[in-house]
Amino acid sequence: MDLRLEDSALGNRVLHVYDVGDGVPVFWHHGTPNLGLPPEPLFRPGVRWISYDRPGYGTSSAVPGRPVASAAADISHIADALDIPQFAVFGHSGGAPHALACAALLPDRVTAVVAAAPLAPFDADGLDWFAGMTASGEASLRAAAAGRAAKEAYEASGAEYDPEFTAADLEALNGAWSWFGKVVEPALANGPGPLIDDDLAYVTPWGFDPASITAPTLLLHGERDGTAPAAHSRWLASRIPGAELRLTADDGHISVLNHAPAALDWLLSR
Repeated sequence: MDLRLEDSALGNRVLHVYDVGDGVPVFWHHGTPNLGLPPEPLFRPGVRWISYDRPGYGTSSAVPGRPVASAAADISHIADALDIPQFAVFGHSGGAPHALACAALLPDRVTAVVAAAPLAPFDADGLDWFAGMTASGEASLRAAAAGRAAKEAYEASGAEYDPEFTAADLEALNGAWSWFGKVVEPALANGPGPLIDDDLAYVTPWGFDPASITAPTLLLHGERDGTAPAAHSRWLASRIPGAELRLTADDGHISVLNHAPAALDWLLSR
C-alpha cells in the first residue's frame, strides 16, 4: 500500500508499505540497493512482517539528503497508520543502521533489534572504517564521503561494484536467499538515485548515538564479510549497552543470514 505523509519533517510524500502475515509485528529494514519486500525466507506463522521501500526506491518519494535517523520517523508514521504501538526491528546490511536508528530514537516502541552485517557510523572513534572492505566497495563509499557530486560522478562513470561474495554467500544466494533476486535489480529500475542517497547517509552523521540504545540488541556478522567488515559489529557491540554479538568465522555478507532464523527466535523471545 502507499502511505501518504502530509506535513512530515521531510515534506509531503509517499511511502510504499508492505504488510504480510499475522502475529508479532516485526519491521524489516532492507539493504542497499534493495526494495523493501519482507524477507520471504524468514516467513513463519505468528510473525507479521511490515516493511517499506526507503525514500527513492520503488514508488516511495525520494528525499535527497535524508539521514539514517529519518527511518525512525518513517517507521513511526507507518506504525501509527497500522495501529501498532510496539514492534521489533530487523535490518540487514544497509538496513541495519536504519533498524538501529529506530531502536535509538523510538525507545518506547521498539522491543528489540537485530542488526545483521551492519556498518558502524562513519565517525566511529577508534575504528578504521574502510579496513577489510572489498576494493570496489571502498571506492564507492569513498566517493560518497567526498560528497554528492563525487558520488554521482562515480555512479555515472560505469564503475562496477564487485561484492566478492564468498563460496558460502553464493551457496546462500542459490538456495534459501535466492529471494534477493526479487529485490536487488528492481531497486535500480529508476536509476541510482536511492543508492546514492543511502551511501551518502552512511558516511555523514547518522543523527543518533548507538550508545543511547536501550532495547535488547543482537548483532550478527560473518568474519569473511568484505562489504561491511566484522570490525563494524565489534565496534557497535562495544558501544551499545548489553548488546549480544554473534560472529561466525566462515560466513560472508549473505551467508550470515543462514543464522537469521535463530536471530528471529531471539527477537520474538524479547
